[in-house]
Amino acid sequence: MIAGVSLNEIMLLAALIGVAGVVTGILAGLFGIGGGALIVPVLYEVFGAFGVPDAVRFQLCVGTSLAIIVPTNVLSFRAHRDRGAVNMDVVRASWVAAIAGVAAGSAIAAFAPAAVLKLAFVVVAGIIAAKLLLGRESWRVADALPGRTGMLGYGFTVGLCSSLMGISGGSISNMILSLHGMPMHQAVGTSAALGVPITIAGTIGYMLAGLRLQELMPPFSVGFISLIGFVLMAPISSLAAPFGARLAHALSKRRLEVAFGCFLLIVCARFIASLLG
Repeated sequence: MIAGVSLNEIMLLAALIGVAGVVTGILAGLFGIGGGALIVPVLYEVFGAFGVPDAVRFQLCVGTSLAIIVPTNVLSFRAHRDRGAVNMDVVRASWVAAIAGVAAGSAIAAFAPAAVLKLAFVVVAGIIAAKLLLGRESWRVADALPGRTGMLGYGFTVGLCSSLMGISGGSISNMILSLHGMPMHQAVGTSAALGVPITIAGTIGYMLAGLRLQELMPPFSVGFISLIGFVLMAPISSLAAPFGARLAHALSKRRLEVAFGCFLLIVCARFIASLLG
């Protein structure tokens, strides 16, 4: 915990995270996603305003994001499973490799400079943005998923990217599964299922990874997890999401894809500026 933090400063942090929860919830409802790609950049500005050191600021955003989206991911998985939209064969073939990818990402967060995580976010978010802005539903790399070795590689890649970016991996997994011919509803449900072990393992990994830097963290943090961020942002963003969803119904699917792609590009530009600065 940062030395000499007053009650007023704790209240300020809580207020900033509360506002961030509203913003994130509206954006998540608008774009129809669980929000890691939204939570990380929003928390980055919040923790910056609170004075969290740059050495741990991005890692704290990623870890807290993973914790925040655990309950959302569990509920999403259960809803998709009840509708028969989860391919458990894909989950069983890739979840162990996904956790290995999460462990690798947590180790990188523990010892690598924050610039490495920012760069990873920019690269992966840039790829997702390009797919959203330029891609077509007819695009395919194969008509079926690969064999065992390929599925292990798929799981590890999704787990690693998720751990480095603070997301459940849904955007990445959806893209991979749809490019291999899986129907969109099943791709979304299967991605939600795979996101459960990814986010739980990521939360634990980031808690452990940040313990050696505990003195740099804001109040009520455990490793790279802000408990204030988790307790406040998860319910507030959930309550705010329906307002974004109402706005989403007024826009076409293509406009939403373009809007989210542009949002990701703006976030990438923000992190590139912080890297160059």
